[in-house]
Amino acid sequence: MNVERLFYTDDFSESGFVFAPFDNQQKSILFPLETSDFITENISLDAFIDEEKTFFADEAAKETHIKLVEKTIEEIKKNDLKKVVVSRTEQVKIDDFNLVVIYQKLLQNYKNAFVYVWFHPKIGLWLGATPETLLEIKDSVFTTMSLAGTQLYKDTENIVWKSKELNEQQLVTDFIESQLSGISSNLKIDKTETVKAGSLLHLKTKVTGVLNEKSSLKTLVSALHPTPAVCGMPREKSKKFILENENYKRSFYTGFLGELNLQSSTFKTPSSSLFVNLRCMSINKNNASIFIGGGITKDSNAAKEWEETVSKSNVMKRVL
Repeated sequence: MNVERLFYTDDFSESGFVFAPFDNQQKSILFPLETSDFITENISLDAFIDEEKTFFADEAAKETHIKLVEKTIEEIKKNDLKKVVVSRTEQVKIDDFNLVVIYQKLLQNYKNAFVYVWFHPKIGLWLGATPETLLEIKDSVFTTMSLAGTQLYKDTENIVWKSKELNEQQLVTDFIESQLSGISSNLKIDKTETVKAGSLLHLKTKVTGVLNEKSSLKTLVSALHPTPAVCGMPREKSKKFILENENYKRSFYTGFLGELNLQSSTFKTPSSSLFVNLRCMSINKNNASIFIGGGITKDSNAAKEWEETVSKSNVMKRVL
């Protein structure tokens, strides 16, 4: 096997592990099942995280991001955009990089997330702990979710969400319902709840349904990705604004990854578990690129949106 060869999925009918970019017009990378080895290991969760560690924001980065948010708000108000998710990246120098220890810290800090390490010699090293499921499907029965809104966890999940956050969450839920109604049946939308991811809280709404016989996994993935939780609404106009105005390339941040069409003795057909690539970083030698963003609506406050990205970046920095 040539371990440096890049494989891609053509139509999501293959089996293996998929790693897809934010831009849904680009190809999704595949680790094919037939060329992969499966190794299991018991990992200790005794890695230490310094919860009291403080970080100092870059004033230039702050000014740049606030200007981007302000421009986004202006664009929303003068066009038919309802929401746009804008993001930024931070560069963090790493001393004594230890992959296993960082992975342990991610597992320890994100007990309710999908935690991963992904590497290919032509792409590089990525780590993440995402709280958001893009899609789980077993025997045509699928589950997805809308996830939006962010608050710092302060010893309780019994909090009050403001109208901006509630409206943002509803936009995502409405989009998912609209996208899935024509390709599925028995759609069920659960009650919105507050969930904890690391030291942050989010609003989550679970959506379940049954994929129609004439629809495929590719149809389902195309309907969902990228969701308004990572892109915006309307989707294509939001995506165009992001690609033209963010000051970097997202690459695999806000893409998706996971197991694709793996066979199980429990189900009649192979099942897939795909997750949105949030709370992630790429590693290049002794430098970590951390990716953070937030959903912008007409009611957003640029300074508060900056602070939200700071809170998200600090959570990731504590594992380094």
